[in-house]
Amino acid sequence: MDASTMMIERLTEELLEVNPFLSENKARTWIELLWSDFEATYAKAGRRYKGPEFTERIIRQWIESYGDKIHEFAGRNPKYAHLLDEE
Repeated sequence: MDASTMMIERLTEELLEVNPFLSENKARTWIELLWSDFEATYAKAGRRYKGPEFTERIIRQWIESYGDKIHEFAGRNPKYAHLLDEE
């Protein structure tokens, strides 16, 4: 298992701890979406890649700030809603 995969698993567990409304699959989907969106946006902005540790730190901050209500966001954003439909 590579470092990014292990980080995503840890972040998924952290999200599940703060948000009881998410299943494990949905929590992992959220983390994967946040991870890929952050890295893509950072690259589009022309920023130098700082590695997966930096991405992990940013997503951890988002979990601490918004993790308990992240499930409310999907219903308001069609970009994500179809990815987070009920399993």
